[in-house]
Amino acid sequence: MELEAIPGVGAKTAASLRELDDPVATVESGDVAAIARAPGVNEARAARIARGAIRRRHGDDGRVLATDRARELYREAIDLLRERTVTDYAAKRLETFYPSASASRIAEAQSFAADAADRDPDPAVREALADCAPLSDPPTVRVRDRCLATADAETLARAEAEVPELSVETVEDARDVSELGRSYASVIVLDESFAGLDVEGDVSVRPDALEAPAETVPERLLAFFAENRDRLEAAAAVHEAAAAAGDPVSGGGPPVALDRLRDALSRLDDDGTIAGDAELDRLTAAVDDLDAAVSTAASVADDRLREAIRERDVTIEGTDFLSLVEQGARVDSLLDRELADEYDAAVDAAREHLADALRLEPEEAELAERVFGGDPSFPVDHDESAVSRLRTELSAARDRRAAKLKADLASDLGDLRQPVEELVRDALELDVELAVARFARDFDCTLPEVVEPAGDDDGGEAPPAGFRIEGGRSPLLDVDFPDVEPVDYGVSGATLLSGVNSGGKTSTLDLVALVVVLAQMGMPVPAESATVERFEEIHYYAKSQGTLDAGAFEATLRDFGDLVDGADGRLVLVDELESITEPGASAKIIAGILEALDDQDATAVFVSHLAREIRAAADFEVAVDGIEAAGLVDGELRVNRSPKKGHLARSTPELIVEKLADDRGGEFYGDLLEKF
Repeated sequence: MELEAIPGVGAKTAASLRELDDPVATVESGDVAAIARAPGVNEARAARIARGAIRRRHGDDGRVLATDRARELYREAIDLLRERTVTDYAAKRLETFYPSASASRIAEAQSFAADAADRDPDPAVREALADCAPLSDPPTVRVRDRCLATADAETLARAEAEVPELSVETVEDARDVSELGRSYASVIVLDESFAGLDVEGDVSVRPDALEAPAETVPERLLAFFAENRDRLEAAAAVHEAAAAAGDPVSGGGPPVALDRLRDALSRLDDDGTIAGDAELDRLTAAVDDLDAAVSTAASVADDRLREAIRERDVTIEGTDFLSLVEQGARVDSLLDRELADEYDAAVDAAREHLADALRLEPEEAELAERVFGGDPSFPVDHDESAVSRLRTELSAARDRRAAKLKADLASDLGDLRQPVEELVRDALELDVELAVARFARDFDCTLPEVVEPAGDDDGGEAPPAGFRIEGGRSPLLDVDFPDVEPVDYGVSGATLLSGVNSGGKTSTLDLVALVVVLAQMGMPVPAESATVERFEEIHYYAKSQGTLDAGAFEATLRDFGDLVDGADGRLVLVDELESITEPGASAKIIAGILEALDDQDATAVFVSHLAREIRAAADFEVAVDGIEAAGLVDGELRVNRSPKKGHLARSTPELIVEKLADDRGGEFYGDLLEKF
């Protein structure tokens, strides 16, 4: 699949996506977090790319949401789902579910939703999810004690591109390599022509080094695990909490042994260095503390000599002698003649202190002995070249130890790289599933049956399948969901919906639109049961606010002209279109629109108070349903919210006149009632 073929992916975005390890597979997976790791692609953009890839895979090029109000209902549906997520990832991932006209996409999404709805949204799992987040790529680590070397220009360019962590040096012969060996702790030569090279230093010839980055630059893998330590531990906690709740993330258990992962992470410090190795800690501390330890050791020797001088009887008073010494007088020969044994003891004390302070091994202690000695002096001098040699040896030992431990740990972590990706992805996807499960539980949802549009049947046109909702309750109403009255309603063909003011006509349209939108997203719907035709387009026109001027009225008619000239397979919901102009003209216009929709076997529900007038103006038998008011009780309407099929509902004025006729009697009220 060409990345540019995905809707919404241009050349610049495609170039960013190609920076991913397997861009096509990543995009097709729908993994929003993985897509968002492409340079310059945030999670919102990644969700749009994933949605475009899904459309491409299912050949889903249509635009189901054809009007602003339809798109508003979709956003409200998505928001209801997103409110039930814990992670930002899940909130973005839900954006990949959209109302589709593709049967295969709807079936795919329904399969996901069916499994998700069976999940148990355990509070402990949701608490563990709070710390869960997608993995991130760490900044490039610069490794300065190691380099790559090559004599080939193409290999040089490849090495610089594939291993940015290391310096890549150009060499021509063994002498160049030998010089690098003195400058770097280790050198990796990439050319086979240097095989058998014997030079001083840690130099190896590895033509396959670029194919084994975990061995060549283990810091890359270690930096990844260090950067993502908290995310990995959080994902592991999610898997454990889900298993404890009896609803494991996946049937086969976590893709990685969690104890093994935690053991490996315990050997890694937050900055990507090795942790928990006593020998490496000893060498590191010895290098860091060397100068301070030398200074302290010299002070130990000085104190020993100072005490010895005070206690000795020489040609001059000891205190006078000490004063001369401290003023810098040369006393080499005097120390050598009068205090030789004491000087040797002081030097031994300095050497012992240095070895103890740095916890030196015997071979290291031999080097440390050279730091103090030589000609007698006071204060006791140290040999800076010997200190430098000791520092070089300790640093080299530290670096060798660190390199070995890094290589060993990288080897242990190498085969965990892909499994931990799955570990985190599965945990994050669980949040998506739990959001669907909570949505289904909170609103008593069920998976609807999505049926194919009707076609030819024995040579004749079958009526449209339309929709059928039983026990539907809208979560969009401004009341507590348990208090929402259930609605049963089904329509096949073009229908007028009549009813009293505030009787629930608009909320019924909203319920129908919400159920159809959710159904074609593949999501559960808030109803006891529902059957929905797979519509190519959903047109929902909200109630107009007042009579339109001539220009706006013309534009509205153009919209409906395009609507009736369009393709089949549409759901049309219209709320009180008569408000756009005067009632007489509105009835004729609505009648004409219904006639065109009826000819196309569209499913349409028009809410109107002009049902009688529209039916009279239409050239076919318009179906009329009604939301019937049971009457007025203490000035309050009592309404049966489920529309009654084939029934023209009484208006609120009619109910009031009827009530007055019953309560007060009289010819006036009786005559008024007859006019209805």
